[in-house]
Amino acid sequence: MSDKIRITLKRSLAGKPQVMRAAAAALGLRRREHSVVQPDTPSIRGMVRRIDHMVLVERVDGEVD
Repeated sequence: MSDKIRITLKRSLAGKPQVMRAAAAALGLRRREHSVVQPDTPSIRGMVRRIDHMVLVERVDGEVD
């Protein structure tokens, strides 16, 4: 079973560089306070690292849809 992480966008994307907007879109984040569950892989972690000051990352235990 693969580990999963919940990523929540805590800050707005308004006025941010296109690179940060693209990283949020690739993660599936659409608006402030929106959360997504993604697998904990190096590529996902890289996208999170680019916007780490704008998101909250939590480890998810068990299966989540």
